[in-house]
Amino acid sequence: MTAVDERPAESAEIGKARRRKEDQRLITGRTKWTDNIVLPGMLHLAMVRSPFAHAKVMSIDTEAAKGATNVVAVYTAADFPDGMGACANAWPITPEQVTPDHLPMVTEHVACAGEIVAVVVARSAAAARDAAELVDVDYEELPAVLDAKEALKDEVLAHPDKGTNKSAFWRLDSAEAGTGGSVDEAIAKAREDGIVIEREYRQQRLVPAFMEPRSTVVDPTGEQVTMWTSTQVPHILRFLIAATTGMPESKIRVIAPDVGGGFGGKLQTTPEEFITLAVARKLGKPAKYTETRSESLLSAHHGRDQYQMLTLAATKDGTVTGLKVDLLANLGAYVAIVGGGVPVLGAWMFHAIYKFPAYQFNCQTVLTNTTWVDAYRGAGRPEATFAIERLMDELAAEVGVDPLEIREKNWIKHEEFPFVSVSGMTYDSGNYEAATARAKELFGYDELRAEQKQRRESGDPVQLGIGVSTFTEMCGLAPSRVLGQLSYGAGGWESAAIRMLPTGKVEVITGTSPHGQGHETAWSQIVADRLGVPFDDVEVLHGDTAIAYKGLDTYGSRSLVVGGEAVVRAADKVIEKAKPFAAHLLEASVDDLEFKDGRYAVKGTDKGVGITEVALATFASHNYPDHLEPGIDADATYDPVNFSFPHGTHLCAMEVDTETGASTIRKYVCVDDIGQVINPLIVEGQVHGGLVQGIAQALWEEAVYDDNGTLVTGSFVDYTLPTTADTINFVTDNTTSLATTNTLGTKGVGEAGTIASTPAVVNAIVDAVRDRGIHDIQMPCTPARVWAALQSAGSAEVAQAQPHFQEEAANNADPGTTGEGSGS
Repeated sequence: MTAVDERPAESAEIGKARRRKEDQRLITGRTKWTDNIVLPGMLHLAMVRSPFAHAKVMSIDTEAAKGATNVVAVYTAADFPDGMGACANAWPITPEQVTPDHLPMVTEHVACAGEIVAVVVARSAAAARDAAELVDVDYEELPAVLDAKEALKDEVLAHPDKGTNKSAFWRLDSAEAGTGGSVDEAIAKAREDGIVIEREYRQQRLVPAFMEPRSTVVDPTGEQVTMWTSTQVPHILRFLIAATTGMPESKIRVIAPDVGGGFGGKLQTTPEEFITLAVARKLGKPAKYTETRSESLLSAHHGRDQYQMLTLAATKDGTVTGLKVDLLANLGAYVAIVGGGVPVLGAWMFHAIYKFPAYQFNCQTVLTNTTWVDAYRGAGRPEATFAIERLMDELAAEVGVDPLEIREKNWIKHEEFPFVSVSGMTYDSGNYEAATARAKELFGYDELRAEQKQRRESGDPVQLGIGVSTFTEMCGLAPSRVLGQLSYGAGGWESAAIRMLPTGKVEVITGTSPHGQGHETAWSQIVADRLGVPFDDVEVLHGDTAIAYKGLDTYGSRSLVVGGEAVVRAADKVIEKAKPFAAHLLEASVDDLEFKDGRYAVKGTDKGVGITEVALATFASHNYPDHLEPGIDADATYDPVNFSFPHGTHLCAMEVDTETGASTIRKYVCVDDIGQVINPLIVEGQVHGGLVQGIAQALWEEAVYDDNGTLVTGSFVDYTLPTTADTINFVTDNTTSLATTNTLGTKGVGEAGTIASTPAVVNAIVDAVRDRGIHDIQMPCTPARVWAALQSAGSAEVAQAQPHFQEEAANNADPGTTGEGSGS
């Protein structure tokens, strides 16, 4: 790890590579997934799903299913006349946004394949699945619209009652906002005496593909209704259940037990959760639903699915002068909980680390008859980073310089921080020069460039490409005031509490809800450091709304930056709260005490008392000051004033076989600046997982529908996730510029690898074959696609087409649902 800026003083725990506390029970099979939960008398659910992408439900015959062995009941939406709640959209990006109602069970209209039309309740999961095959549904199939560009035409409507497929249009313009100049003027000037580069990039549809399928268990038999569910958002789920069903929130307990991954895919309130809740309450018995893997791929929300049209203006020497982004985002059949806002998050990231004087971002969201789209690891930031990093390579090629040279020419210098970007975002700290220098050193950049040159000159059929990705991201989705200005439906604060137990142990209660990130370990390290107690004496409690009664959960790399800071502040409150008790026990003035390494000491003497001794004394309450209440426990809620901005430089070498199109990773180096590192072992794991996920988008993964709207990549046979055999050993390192907006100086790491790696890999592949006139290869860059590009190199087929979908959006815009058009 390479220090760039001054670090905090060395401590016992922060920065220590401790093994995760969580792993012992996980790897020994003593964990409790939701599907492991068995309650007395528990019933099992199976969902009857539409095979059609778009249809009318004419009739549902449930009689055969009701008569099947061990079946207790079969329900349709008609059996719940008062409803069963609804899946909410928490982020309407414009007041006029078209937002179809998303009910848990279809009544008459199916808008995508996999929608639930009935539920079978049986005494075993197998019996429920068998009986579901007996439910006879008569559908009238309707024409389906699947592609975002086709949706713009409004010729086939995903929801005929809405009269349009256009959901919302959203714009950020630097000239209008007063944060920069006119992008149209910058482009016009560049057309006269500079460089204008126009490209369209495709972000394919992806599936989060978490390890543990979604599962829900509901017990309605106690004073509270208790729901165990595989979710990232237990607190938000409890609120939305109450808000949409009318149940008192105090009567709902949501527990997220051990959760096997999420990647954004478990931040919904899902139809299955509402249906399981409704059935359990109707029958007065516990009920469980666990999806199959094929159900997960089909109906758990998808990610990405965008068309990106970019216009970059620059001077002849490669100095950027303007950037215009026109984004077309497919929301699928419904506007998911934050689905409409995910594409908009890219508005503050397309300009990335570069000093664009003028900028405009236009986003048109549309509805189609496909699975709903929402946050997937990175959520809007990977899409933006991919586009701008691909574009910067194009600019370097146009100017005729090395890709790193064009980036250095335009990026924010370390001495310019804090820096207000052209979109109005304040980057608090960073050092792109240091991260890049370290990455080049580890990568052997100059040597690999020399090898690339030699291979080209020799006509080697296996060409070498070098890909660059220098990125930043906005982490710690949080500042409540900012989110309020964007019409986001919740705040961004986070909560923590610390209980000092009389035995000397410490309980930390956090509002964040981990699903593999290592909170129990990292939070223990933070508290052990702050309070001076042993690491093993700290226990972290989470994911249960009856224990952690307040919180906003885990997504957007917010847990450490926001939740961790709440833990720090709670610990600091404990220290201050215990101080007068310690002074009383030591018969000293509070002003004469100092706290260090877990002890209060009288300055200049050897008299002292440990904070755990104070906790025991306040528990006994035999001797404490009259004006104080017993107890030194403390709560804290933290609401940041800004996002955090990790950054880094990723370098990838790819070998491309020009005879077969096969692309192989030769070397991958990344140097990330995530501020203060709490646990380098956890960071390494997060980075490695993120890299594989981002590389997978570049090379392997894509959710594909046929012309009828059937998901043809509905299993892991067809949806190609990578295995360890498909990747290599990565070289990782860190530079450090501390965040200035939180006490710890942390910035966030959970999404960095995914954000940066995709463009690094694609840039490397294109770099390997650029000398043949190839500018782009659509992701995933399969051997077939690379080979096809090579076969047609130089022909009209690979010339950069410029389909101006934004003009289509403007021409077809419904004034009642969209804002200003976005002509190119």
